[in-house]
Amino acid sequence: MRLNRNWIYGFLIAIATLLSYAPSWHGTPIWDDDQHITRPDLQSFNGLIRIWTELGATQQYYPLVHTVFWVQHRLWADATLGYHLINILLHILSTLLLVRILRLLRIPGAWLAGILWALHPVQVESVAWITELKNVLSGVFFLSAALYYLKFDGDRIKSHYAGALCLFILGLLSKSVIAMLPVVLIALFWWQRGNIKWKRDIVPLLPFFAIGIAAGLFTAWVERKFIGAEGGEFDFSIIERCLIAGRVVWFYLGKIIFPAELIFTYPRWNVHHAVWWQYLFPMALFLLVVVLFAVRERTRAPMVVFVYFSAMLFPVMGFFNVYPFRYSFVADHFQYLASIGPVVLISAIISRASDFAQKRNIRFVGSGILLVLVSILSILTWKQSEMYSHAEALYKTTIRKNPVCWMAYNNLGLLKAEKGETNEAIACYNKVLELKPNSATALNNLGLALFTTGRTTEAIEKYRQAISFNSSYSEAYNNLGNALFQSGQPIEAIAAFKKALEINPDFTEALNNLGNALMRDGQITAAIKRFSKALEINPDFAEAHNNLGNAFFRTGRLADAINHYKFALKINPGKITTLQNIAFALAQQGSHTDALSYMQKALDLAMASGNEALLKEVAGNIEMLTRAIGSK
Repeated sequence: MRLNRNWIYGFLIAIATLLSYAPSWHGTPIWDDDQHITRPDLQSFNGLIRIWTELGATQQYYPLVHTVFWVQHRLWADATLGYHLINILLHILSTLLLVRILRLLRIPGAWLAGILWALHPVQVESVAWITELKNVLSGVFFLSAALYYLKFDGDRIKSHYAGALCLFILGLLSKSVIAMLPVVLIALFWWQRGNIKWKRDIVPLLPFFAIGIAAGLFTAWVERKFIGAEGGEFDFSIIERCLIAGRVVWFYLGKIIFPAELIFTYPRWNVHHAVWWQYLFPMALFLLVVVLFAVRERTRAPMVVFVYFSAMLFPVMGFFNVYPFRYSFVADHFQYLASIGPVVLISAIISRASDFAQKRNIRFVGSGILLVLVSILSILTWKQSEMYSHAEALYKTTIRKNPVCWMAYNNLGLLKAEKGETNEAIACYNKVLELKPNSATALNNLGLALFTTGRTTEAIEKYRQAISFNSSYSEAYNNLGNALFQSGQPIEAIAAFKKALEINPDFTEALNNLGNALMRDGQITAAIKRFSKALEINPDFAEAHNNLGNAFFRTGRLADAINHYKFALKINPGKITTLQNIAFALAQQGSHTDALSYMQKALDLAMASGNEALLKEVAGNIEMLTRAIGSK
């Protein structure tokens, strides 16, 4: 009977969670989702190998996460429903694992803690945001490893220890924040037994500590060197980092107890060691520790919860540079696993109060309060999920709640530019520059928007300004090269592309653009070298295959040209330019029937596009090709 009841409780939690997240089921990609949903250059089996072996191939080195993304792309390509449902199901699985652990530890209110944690709106950012697969996936491994180790602590069976260690490593390959697991386990053992013994409690966890510390330090290094978590925006003294840490803990605790005004990007605090009131946060935290330590003989539970909460937040307290600190020192997804501690404590208190109410024959009052609480959380999660239904809603909501969020304006500008709403995009970028005048990113994006409208001279000026603020901005050099090339300055363009490649030698787009500029300048051999280099780095770069085909065509190497055109079409079958290029190459080779077949495909696609100018161009090429074939 108990088993059946547990199955029912688990089923109800799953259904409630799925329904609460319904607004995000079909949510379109936001912010950096396009860097996580497997890019074209990583979709092959070679790409899967690069995910594991090449630093920088993915935004962060979490190869297990990107392997899961790779598999998902094989299953449902870019359709977002599958990605969202996987995140939700992993969150549900973590909830059930949490309940299992709490029941194993005989902590009251296990099922209540599960439902409160599953439906709490601070979790929405982790669950509804495709990118945060790393959170929900690492959460499953973190809780699974904890469960196995707790079993090992009870029975000392080696297979349980091995299972815990393997799961811990898999979790670190998903997100290194779970490196704090051994600290959490020691805190739990102290809560259970009142003391810690070196041989029994510490020695078995030494491999966990060693692997966890190594993973954490490696991630911190990757954040700085590959993601950009360094520079003036991260220049804080140790005192200021302590001020940030003290405030961070109270902020997250406040959002768990009172989850109001949850937003994607919170205002970034102005932290300075000379501002006296900022010291109140770490002082209050120190006072809390003193109180919890003082009552340890009566109850150790609050101290253990504090240790858990602080340990899980430690990687994002401010002592290490984390890239999102550019925008804010806090984010809901940073406390995904940390929130378990306070939620479990609150649930245990409620459970004890409910037992008391039951003894006083007022159980219905407690049940009613719990029902109201769960309903409120479910509604809040539903509303919060709506914000993640599409990027424009996310950024507009963020701007409404945080009007100085320059990042939201910048990303909204990118969306507007993608939709062809260039004037609105320009307005967004100008707003960013009002808030952050030295934003190289906004200047570069503004340059792109101006370039799109034909204002090439102004675009060049913005690119140069971006470079003046960030001399290692390879993308700005590349865009500057494109603008210079378009304005008839090929020598200056070639210099800009070379500068981009000096900064980032593996910048395939710059290699491709430099190849085009060299080819236009008549330096065909040098162009072939650049296109070939781009394809060494990214064998699935369709445009580079097409351009290398053009270079071979110009040198009379028709077989090589046709081969690369075919590669390009295999990757991007709907590229009209490539279809026309291969048609001309085949005609030159004497394969007239195949040439006309490819040109007909180009004509069909041009007709389907509704682009009259393109249709006229393709029709003219067919006529020219037909005459050329007829004359032979």
